[in-house]
Amino acid sequence: MFTLFQQEFIQNAFLAGTFVAVVTGAIGYFVILRAQAFASDSLSHIGFAGSTGGPLFGLSSLVGMLVLTVLSALGMGALGERVRGRDVETGMVLAFALGLGVLFTGLYASGKNATATVSALFGSVLSVNRGDVFTTLLAAVLILVMLVILFRPLLFASIDPEVAQARGIPVRLLSILFLLLLAVTIAIAIQVVGALLVFALLIAPAASAARLTYRPLTSIALSVVFGLAITWVGLLLAVVGIGGHYLPASFYISTLATLVYFGSMLMSR
Repeated sequence: MFTLFQQEFIQNAFLAGTFVAVVTGAIGYFVILRAQAFASDSLSHIGFAGSTGGPLFGLSSLVGMLVLTVLSALGMGALGERVRGRDVETGMVLAFALGLGVLFTGLYASGKNATATVSALFGSVLSVNRGDVFTTLLAAVLILVMLVILFRPLLFASIDPEVAQARGIPVRLLSILFLLLLAVTIAIAIQVVGALLVFALLIAPAASAARLTYRPLTSIALSVVFGLAITWVGLLLAVVGIGGHYLPASFYISTLATLVYFGSMLMSR
């Protein structure tokens, strides 16, 4: 089995998966705290449109996802401090982006590109190249640095935005900055689990940790640990196989994420 880790594509998969698990575990805590699961789901579907639109303009799928999700996050951030209670406006942004996704898919998903489209939907971490790994690392470091800088005011604004605004904290600006960080996180996470399953790493680890502890730093650390365990075990099962059957890594990751969440529910009771 150890000889498998000498293969470059296996190394790339585990490196990219590790970076994504750490970032989604950290930022997922604020997604749960700010009740922005729907906005996260919208950005994940928007990322799919960007992955098919990027190659049409001479860009990679990852860059296409980054561009479209960031632009959409800016639009959502202008709707309100927390995007809570703005489901209609968020849904309109999602509908427009999905319309672009249909257009881009019709132009791009033909012949050999059909496989790339399926990968964007369901993930293809074993096909990540070394360039994508470095891009993911750069994005992950940027996101984590920004979270450290914004941690205290963002936590205050997430718990009680009215009081935070009265204390002079720029709640609207923090909302936009957070959505930008969330957009970049989702764009790089789509490589691992795909647009349809991005919740597996973004929501499940953080929601599981939130059921076990109310301390912010402890919850974030536990969320990261859950994310890493889910990703590593899922990738290992995909590479080694079970009973001679080799299933997609995204299936194992989403299944393990679900089991971890329900396990945390039982422990919290």
